[in-house]
Amino acid sequence: MSMNSKMAKMPQQQSDASSTRRLARRLPLVGAAAAGSVLLLAGPASAHVSVQPSGPAAKGGYATVNFKVPNEKDDASTVKLEVTLPTDHPLASVMPQPVPGWKISVTKAKLPKPIEMEGEKITEAPSKITWTADGKGVEPGQFQQFPLSVGQLPKDTDQVVFKALQTYDNKEVVRWIEPTKEGAPEPENPAPVLKLGAPEEDGHGAAGASDKSGATTGMKATAATSAASGSDTTARVLGAVGIVVGVIGVGFGVFAGRRRSV
Repeated sequence: MSMNSKMAKMPQQQSDASSTRRLARRLPLVGAAAAGSVLLLAGPASAHVSVQPSGPAAKGGYATVNFKVPNEKDDASTVKLEVTLPTDHPLASVMPQPVPGWKISVTKAKLPKPIEMEGEKITEAPSKITWTADGKGVEPGQFQQFPLSVGQLPKDTDQVVFKALQTYDNKEVVRWIEPTKEGAPEPENPAPVLKLGAPEEDGHGAAGASDKSGATTGMKATAATSAASGSDTTARVLGAVGIVVGVIGVGFGVFAGRRRSV
């Protein structure tokens, strides 16, 4: 190769080297931004206090439900959860499952109109359940589930609306009490809503006997829900990692293509 050809090729090599260095500096930033986008999009969907059944929640039956309480703060822990039970559809049977590190109290109130449950006339029913932390509570970046066995669920509605107050150790209280209206945007602090399914033939739901005892079903429900939550978190992390790896692969592919063209 002549001296002129070598000199002509040097600027091109220097330009390619400079481009490679710029690409190497940008890849971590692009990867981090991509991963952050996934986590940010996933975060708000799980930030609300919510209620979900561990199995079928049939009209007129019994069910075990879990109140999921994520910590939205970076500098405070959740130390109390108060759930107000509906008065328009009172739940005569409410049994909380013990949660390690939390004290539980059940408040009852007289019903404006007595209801019948399995042949008995009920004049009062639980109106509020309060969980108070013994220790640190729900710390930043964590969530806690609070299981309840409830029944009988109403027969004349498709959902049961609860109201919840979440208290932090800095004395801040978040009121999850706003109703969600069909066709309207979700409110800032929506109240937890339990969706009800079609009634079962035995009138107790698919797991009526276990739910009435409040023990076996509650333990299985907590394990199943925890496993589902873990799988959901794992999927989100793997998704973020996949995006980062993809961005890096594209970057090195561009670099390799330039090297081959030199």
